[in-house]
Amino acid sequence: MHGREEMGCEAPADLDRRGFLGAGAGLAAAGMLNGPRATDAQEPSKGVKSELIPTRVLGKTGVPVSILSLGTWNSVGLDRILRTCWAGGLRYVDTAASYNSEPAIARWLKSDASIRKDLFLVTKSAPNTPSRLMAALEKNLAALQTDYVDLIFIHAVGDHGGEASIEWPRSKEFKEAAEAIRRSGKAKFVGFSTHHKEQAQILMNAAEGGFVDAIMVRNNPWTAAEAPMNRALDACHKAGIGLISMKQIAGQQDQDQIARNLPELKQKGLSPYQALLHAIWTDERFSAACVSMRNTDQVRENLEAARTYRPMARADILRLRDACIAAGPTFCAGCDGSCSRAAGTEAELGQLTRALTYHEHHGYREEARRLYRSLDEKARDWRGADLEAAREACPNRLDFARLLPRADELLS
Repeated sequence: MHGREEMGCEAPADLDRRGFLGAGAGLAAAGMLNGPRATDAQEPSKGVKSELIPTRVLGKTGVPVSILSLGTWNSVGLDRILRTCWAGGLRYVDTAASYNSEPAIARWLKSDASIRKDLFLVTKSAPNTPSRLMAALEKNLAALQTDYVDLIFIHAVGDHGGEASIEWPRSKEFKEAAEAIRRSGKAKFVGFSTHHKEQAQILMNAAEGGFVDAIMVRNNPWTAAEAPMNRALDACHKAGIGLISMKQIAGQQDQDQIARNLPELKQKGLSPYQALLHAIWTDERFSAACVSMRNTDQVRENLEAARTYRPMARADILRLRDACIAAGPTFCAGCDGSCSRAAGTEAELGQLTRALTYHEHHGYREEARRLYRSLDEKARDWRGADLEAAREACPNRLDFARLLPRADELLS
């Protein structure tokens, strides 16, 4: 949910010129990720400011979207979360056929007819081939009980559709499907999401194809300037493709340690989660960050991050990077498979730690086990791998020797 190819796997000492007014590139995103951990304590109308949060134009679409998007993957209490986000000025909601959230969104839209005209609504489906996207979209619309969505994504390109899907963003089939959907008015814009290890190539293909409106992608706010992923983001931005960040908070579990290592955050009134969002928004190429919010306290913290956003200095992003790595994350948003290659193994180390993150960070235990079981035996068998070499190759220095045995214990 989550790249960077071999030349981008060294410790990222340099950051791209874009982003923080001369600093770093964007961060991930996921499928979607949890915000701060807290309890759902208050009613939506309490303690929520009503002004709209800042917006940015989504690429060549020309449409301004909230810089914070509500991700709705398996959200419990979504009715309250939707109302709280709306009261707090958020106007961008992200769902998918597989998120189990479209019916709740339909109820919310039906509760107030005025919502739809001001809402930027995104959904996703995972057809086996782009030509089937229109039929999949029809099912999305039926579940949402609306005549159109603003943006439809092919979900998780690279993971769905096999290796051939890497070429979809520049294929004639996808182009024709996108044109037909836009003509139909059932979706204004068409794009895709990806967290595949070849996502840098997938993005380059989209920039070459020239017909994709938007992409949601995992990334780090400290991606090295010379990394293939950074060049791919530049190519998409130049082509006018709207970029949405996801998975930016995944696996950052020890927030207390990050806060201790960065006492200046408290002085600025920021939590580590809020600082991560500020680092993402500092990259001017990204229009929005999509965050899965599980309760109204998380909503409030993320809305406040959007309202108080100021670009971060390069040195501050580097310090945030170091503090996050020191806190022992369970997920690498910059994974491109370099860890497995360095370790001399066919095991999908990035996928294994992704599944562990679903289980440990998000509490999506069945989804974690499903992902783990979807990997074949070779992809799960990390024994004999050089895990220290894998750690050195990983952009976020995951401690595979600690994480992989726990993944097997919990998910097998």
